[in-house]
Amino acid sequence: MKITTVGIDLAKNVFQVHAVDERGKVALRKQLRRDQMPAFFANLPPCLIGMEACGSAHHWARTLQGFGHTVRLMSPQFVKPYVKSNKNDVADAEAICEAVTRPSMRFVPVKSVEQQAVLSLHRARQGFVIARTAQANQIRSLLGEFGLVIPKGICHVAKQVPELLEDASNQLPGTLRRLIARLTEHLKELDKLVDEFEDQIKAWHRSSELSLRLEKIPGIGPLGASALVASIADANSFDNGRQLSAWLGLVPRQHSSGGKPTLLGISKRGDVYLRTLLIHGARSAIVAAQRKAVNTNVWLASLLNRRHPNVAAVALANKNVRTVWALLAHGREFRPNYVPPQLAA
Repeated sequence: MKITTVGIDLAKNVFQVHAVDERGKVALRKQLRRDQMPAFFANLPPCLIGMEACGSAHHWARTLQGFGHTVRLMSPQFVKPYVKSNKNDVADAEAICEAVTRPSMRFVPVKSVEQQAVLSLHRARQGFVIARTAQANQIRSLLGEFGLVIPKGICHVAKQVPELLEDASNQLPGTLRRLIARLTEHLKELDKLVDEFEDQIKAWHRSSELSLRLEKIPGIGPLGASALVASIADANSFDNGRQLSAWLGLVPRQHSSGGKPTLLGISKRGDVYLRTLLIHGARSAIVAAQRKAVNTNVWLASLLNRRHPNVAAVALANKNVRTVWALLAHGREFRPNYVPPQLAA
């Protein structure tokens, strides 16, 4: 029997493979170790391969594409409905094989090695940002136990802690002084690491034509532009800008029934990190617009007159994502005063 479709349940060491022929009849059920995977698929005729978008999925997708196969990655939540009865590796591989053939299935674009490397920089930087915030809060809480209260904000910690350590009138024990001094040094080390990774991200941003194109959009800086280019991978995998916005969780959740549409708050699905960058960038764009004597963005000015700034920030982030899709999918340059043809007519 000629194998046409394969479902692979990825793992760390042992992979479950489920294959069917052109009639959908089971042709193969097999377990493969990690070192057996390349040789097995190199000898297999080109076919459609489905996998869940999880750890190492993009690596295996690139590897199997190199053998001439067509590889499709799917979100695990879309594969779950195809799992029959109890969950196990065999049932998961069968469900993946079934889901990848569905015409309405949504697929995840396969990222390149460079795109994954840039996203790794973003993840590492964000991890150090979280650790830096935690370290600053620990210093504030320890000093608070001795009646020394520091205002919120890392800038206040870096400024006031040295003064408190040098002040002999606060009666801090020597043990605590040495501890706080060491924790402050650690905070400075974390700050240097954040700046170091941020410099690397900006260097990649300056070398990427697509990332530089997105930076021209108000509310999107080097961090947001580089993260968007690396995360989206292929903008043409989305039919329109709204799909991209929904993928990032910037559109309302829907709970409609009986022909009556009901829209709730934003769904907050997708990448939390990307959504955070976009909304914070939109807040900065709103502050910059409010400082101007005359706001040239009529749409944003009208929105701010009738909505809370937080609502306007999410709306602007949504609009920016749609603009990002148009620029990437159609290879266009950003024009601040662009008017769609149907509106211009």
